[in-house]
Amino acid sequence: MFYPFLIQLPPGTQNPDDNNPVDFTNSFDLIVFVILPIVVLLFYIWWKRKRNKRS
Repeated sequence: MFYPFLIQLPPGTQNPDDNNPVDFTNSFDLIVFVILPIVVLLFYIWWKRKRNKRS
């Protein structure tokens, strides 16, 4: 009953299906989606170990 109302998008908005896949040949995508999460994870592990040594 409410399904036709759920699938309507307001005009001028971006549809989620319009997104492009991540292109790992692009340096920005590589840094943001691969290198930055690894650096954040390593920093978190280092910070957690440093914090546990103080206790």
